[in-house]
Formats: sequence, structure tokens, C-alpha cells
Amino acid sequence: MIRYLHFPLLSFMIACGGGAGERNPVPAGGHDQAERLIGENRDAVRMEDRDIRLYAARMELDLRTTDRGVRYRIVRDEPGPTVRGGQWAMVNYRSVLLNGDTAYASTPGRPEAFKVEMDDVESGLHEGVQLLSPGDSAILVIPSYRAHGLIGDMDRIPPRSTVVYHIGLVKVSGEPFGEKGGAR
Repeated sequence: MIRYLHFPLLSFMIACGGGAGERNPVPAGGHDQAERLIGENRDAVRMEDRDIRLYAARMELDLRTTDRGVRYRIVRDEPGPTVRGGQWAMVNYRSVLLNGDTAYASTPGRPEAFKVEMDDVESGLHEGVQLLSPGDSAILVIPSYRAHGLIGDMDRIPPRSTVVYHIGLVKVSGEPFGEKGGAR
């Protein structure tokens, strides 16, 4: 019985790189390439930051910045508690690129919902919606590393694209919303 376990164990070790001898994880010349790639990424982040500042100036937006790099402007600020992680947020939104092209938008009269800090939407959107209370609206400028990253969304958002959300928080619930917008 034990001799039959040797083959799968050996196969697993080889597949994981644990075969005969240690291997250098960085191939010859790889360190220079890694340094070059790090430098290129730093340059890309600086260029994106410049593009966001130019966008804000062009649109005459006075933006604040969170610790994680999401820029925002509260357009309408209603009194009330802000959204917390784990709650369901129902929003009207339009997402645009810095050149003004609309990427996505909710259908008029049909807001969309997502579970904050749990759903598959941009991490910057999860952060930005937590600045809002029901009735608030805001402009969220989400850098690519907090949006769709290096490859975009493979549909309407190109690689390394900043995404701007014009968003209104309709309501919040601890439970998913039903078809008519009420909690189920």
C-alpha cells in the first residue's frame, strides 16, 4: 500500500518544484529584469496619478483622497449612518473612463445592488460606497490598481484604466434586495 503512495508524492514534489536539487527562483539576468519591471510599474502609477490630477482640474473637481488612493467628492450629503461592510447597497451609477467614454451604467429607474466587501466589484467601489449614507451621491475616481488592474475587464475597460463612478446610494439593507427594491 505504501509503495503506491510514492509515485503520487514524487509527482507532487516535482510539480511543486521540490524535485532533485534546489532551483534558483530568479533565472540568470532575472534580477535586472525584475528591477526594470518594478521601475516601469512605478512610472505607470505616476503617469496615472498625473492623468487623474489633470482630469480633476479639467472637470473642476476638488477631490479628497482616501488612504488607499480612491479620490472622491461628495456631491449630495444627507444625514445618516454610512454603509458598513457586509451590508447590501443599492445604487444608481454610471462608470466612465478619463476620456469621458461611458463603460457601464445602471438602467434608469432600476438601481443595482451589491454586498459591500463581499461582492465581485472593484475594491475601490467597496471603499467609496462606505463613505456614503442613503440619499448621498458622489464622484469616485478609482485608480486602475483599485479597479480592474493590469488587464482591464476584457470588455469595456481597457488595461490600466482609471474608472470614474458617478454614484448615488439609494438604500442599504442587511439582507439582499428583492425584485421591487425591498429587502427580501
